[in-house]
Amino acid sequence: MKDAERKHIISILESGEMPSSEWSAILFPNQKRECELIYDGKAREEDILAETMSVPLQQNRLFGNNGKGWHNKLIFGDNLQIMKSLLDDKKSGKLCNADGTPGIRLVYIDPPFSTKKEMQGIGGAQAYQDKLAAGEFLEFLRKRLILIRELLSDDGSVYVHLDWRMNSYVRVLMDEVFGKDNFRNEIIWRYRRWPSPSPNFQKMHDTLIRYSKSKEWVWYQLFESKSESTLKAFGNIKLTTEITEIGTVKKIKTEETSDGTYMSDVWVMSMVQGSASSERKVASNYPTQKPEALIERMIKSSSNSGDLVADFFLGSGTTVAVAEKLGRRWIGSDCGKLAIYTTQKRMLNLRKEIGNKGTSLKPKPFALFNAGLYELEKLSEESGENWNRFVLQLFQCREVSHKIGGIQMHGKLRGKSVLVYSPQALKEGEEITEETIQEIHSNVGKMVGEEMFLIAPAMSFGFFQDYIDCGDVRYYALRIPYSIINELHRRDFTALRQPENENAINETVEAVGFDFNRRPKLKYSVDIEKAKKNALIKIEIFKSDARVPEALQMDGNRETLSMVMLDYDYSSEKGFFEFDEIIYADDLKNNKWTVSFPSEKIGENVMAIFIDIYGNEARELISAKDFKKRTVAKGKKTGTTKKRK
Repeated sequence: MKDAERKHIISILESGEMPSSEWSAILFPNQKRECELIYDGKAREEDILAETMSVPLQQNRLFGNNGKGWHNKLIFGDNLQIMKSLLDDKKSGKLCNADGTPGIRLVYIDPPFSTKKEMQGIGGAQAYQDKLAAGEFLEFLRKRLILIRELLSDDGSVYVHLDWRMNSYVRVLMDEVFGKDNFRNEIIWRYRRWPSPSPNFQKMHDTLIRYSKSKEWVWYQLFESKSESTLKAFGNIKLTTEITEIGTVKKIKTEETSDGTYMSDVWVMSMVQGSASSERKVASNYPTQKPEALIERMIKSSSNSGDLVADFFLGSGTTVAVAEKLGRRWIGSDCGKLAIYTTQKRMLNLRKEIGNKGTSLKPKPFALFNAGLYELEKLSEESGENWNRFVLQLFQCREVSHKIGGIQMHGKLRGKSVLVYSPQALKEGEEITEETIQEIHSNVGKMVGEEMFLIAPAMSFGFFQDYIDCGDVRYYALRIPYSIINELHRRDFTALRQPENENAINETVEAVGFDFNRRPKLKYSVDIEKAKKNALIKIEIFKSDARVPEALQMDGNRETLSMVMLDYDYSSEKGFFEFDEIIYADDLKNNKWTVSFPSEKIGENVMAIFIDIYGNEARELISAKDFKKRTVAKGKKTGTTKKRK
């Protein structure tokens, strides 16, 4: 260690601060790996796997029905918590490919390409801040890569889509997570776009980094057409693939012949261009949409028919759409409501051919799930074992039936007993009071240990404390809906952030814990602007009711609005929301908080979904007659409307 470095570390310690993890390579040189990224906030793999919360999946809606078989999954929530839940499914044998192999055969992710900053700061403070931003992104991605590795089947593969900003860092990161010997390809996607003047060479490609989980992986050789020069030089020679072994590596291939040549790692392919293109139409012009042909190559080369394919940064839904067309099972998740509604619409309007062409294709049954932000009404409808199982998983408890002092217990949390009350188990008006706790204590006493947990609907508790002490035993009240008790989890609940403009769609967001959808306070009026023949929805009051510290500090009107989605022709026969337009809060603000659209688009009903920045929704069904009557909606939970006086 140099003198300057030694003096600097001493000054840090004397000030009472902790040195950043970047100093570990200097302070402990013998612990350096062969190749490792060092940045502040880097956690141990063991801690990531142990401390990531597993949140249950609440089925919101089922599209189609095939009995008790596999249903493809579209999931709204934080992908880290979702993956931890799926990992529990893998361990219990519920997450399998069609051939019974546990795990996911292929994962493709297109994560946000770092942050708003491009890590190019020059000079002290700015350069340091950019380093911190880069480290945060890398750790954000590393956590997810670790969970992906655990979710993959033993012969599975992962493709990570990157651009020039962070691809070199992520390559080193993936060497750490998957092992450098499991690196398979760096694929260059060379696309065309309109050039513009620049002091640099034009950026015309993205990078796809491909790793396998082990030394054996599923692989199908793909072919591409031969160039004219190759045909002139060698003629039309047929190529054959076969099962081969190179040392310890076994490649699983198909035996087939082709007039083409083996596909290279440079893929020349256009981006999805033009709002009128067949692919753009089905994804409602999602800003980061990828072409179906790009995803097709990955799925065909690295999975079998019936295999599980997953995308945890789903975006416009291209991956799951192509997986459906190619006969694969699929899981898609995203933290953005726009991505979920875009994908739902896309899956219900599929066409058989790649590129959204050909005849209509009815998808196999799939289910829409919530993970981390739940519908309380749906949960309240559950009873018995279904209720118990869901709420136990919600609070990270194990389902363990046992009795203490004659009282039936339902689970264990950190080795301590858990008693669950379902809404149906409680008589109408019955409360869990301090006297109830005393009665339980008189039966279980010290046999229950130092702690015991009670889970029940929030309105069932007749006291406000998080816990009550009886003798040497502490009885915790775990309420549904629920704000995390810091004493139990030692971390605050953080909500998913929804964008307020198109540029914010792919910002990195992360949620911890769970909450229940709380309908925002909403008041609006509707009108017809006869001169321009426009229908108007004027947002007069919008306030989030989310129980997060940030929301509780916001007193202004409409500052928590994220977006409004519209389905111009919603019908009870159709039975599901299929949005036609999205208007972001920034655009609404510039338009005096008024949604405006051509009145000729109005069908029998307009369904409007008002979404706050935390993902909570207020749904309003507005009939065509209401617009003509110039009505005003009070935004009550009943969703009723009244005439303006």
